[in-house]
Amino acid sequence: MSFFLLLLSGIGLFLSLWIVVPAPTLSLLPLGVGAPEISPWLFILNAIALLFLLFNHAKGWIFSLAIACSVVGLALTAYPLTQIASANQQASNALYQTLGIDYLAKIPPQLQAQMRLQPFALIDVFRGVASQDKSSEGNLRQRSIEFAQPNGVPLSLEVYQPLKSGIHPTIVTIYGGAWQNGKPTANADFNRYMAAQGYTVVAIDYRHAPQYHFPAQIDDVRLALMYIQKNAQSLEVDLDRLVLMGRSAGAQLAMIAAYSAMLPVRAIVNYYGPVNLTIGYREPPQPDPINSRAVLEAFLGGTPDQKPDLYDKASPYTYITAKAPPTLLVYGGRDHVVQAKYGRGLRDRLQAAGNTAAYIELPWSEHAFDALFSGLGNQIALYYTERFIAWSVNWVS
Repeated sequence: MSFFLLLLSGIGLFLSLWIVVPAPTLSLLPLGVGAPEISPWLFILNAIALLFLLFNHAKGWIFSLAIACSVVGLALTAYPLTQIASANQQASNALYQTLGIDYLAKIPPQLQAQMRLQPFALIDVFRGVASQDKSSEGNLRQRSIEFAQPNGVPLSLEVYQPLKSGIHPTIVTIYGGAWQNGKPTANADFNRYMAAQGYTVVAIDYRHAPQYHFPAQIDDVRLALMYIQKNAQSLEVDLDRLVLMGRSAGAQLAMIAAYSAMLPVRAIVNYYGPVNLTIGYREPPQPDPINSRAVLEAFLGGTPDQKPDLYDKASPYTYITAKAPPTLLVYGGRDHVVQAKYGRGLRDRLQAAGNTAAYIELPWSEHAFDALFSGLGNQIALYYTERFIAWSVNWVS
């Protein structure tokens, strides 16, 4: 029993430390991503260890150390929860200031009724996040469609549709993975959630580095958008109410597609996407768990000194004009893959050009925080993302 208590206390502290300690390597990055998002679970783990230790009435310095570990673990796991109120206020202010104080009134009441009722619910960390219309989530239609074979590489769309047939407002999503990994089946929880609200969600594929360098990836995005445009009727896509959304590397591709007007879109949602690849190469995060420079060299086939024009061409910064679609940017304050400062810089650049750009920062979150769909960061991000998208497809001209 004593050994079990010591082990439980040690595990609790070890996992809790990743809430504040940045992951130094790719193999440890999942701990840095996950720990803050499931901190209520870890709080319970540390509390159980502490209670057992206290009721065990054990003596000695080893047990005193174990108690101290559990107390520290409790403090660490409580830390993200203390930041939720201020993070939510910042996010709320960002949308009100950017979209207008009455932006919620411009969303149809029947759509608002299907959205999350509050930005964060502690119980949802444990039971999961579901649409308000829970009956619709199990009745969605989902199918895979091959849309192209560039260089013999089959590329597919993953299409999520409401049960009721018809032309629906549409979200086109692009997955992340350092341009080297990933599938259009990624982020299925989000896609199903939005389809349950009445959207057609189309997740698209693209060729990967290092076998294929940029611009192959954006060429594939263009092919996918052309396919969607040509087959809008059968896909139940409303081309007049289209939103592009990307995560990480996918956000970089989505921004280029939207800002260069490959297909007219109502808005773009950027989750922690790289925006200026030259600066990203020259100023990597510390620590740098994915080896950012190696990732960029694999993507672009060289360094900024060797391929300066290609780095510019691959940077969304380059494509910003005064006619960019409204943009929502969501970044983690502890992101050690794409630093939050780049998201803030993009917001400032968009606004300086006269565009609509709202920025949300989640101070406890790492890169890819939304991989945990019921986590702290994704609950807040989802609440405002669904409202931003609803506003854009219903009221932006």
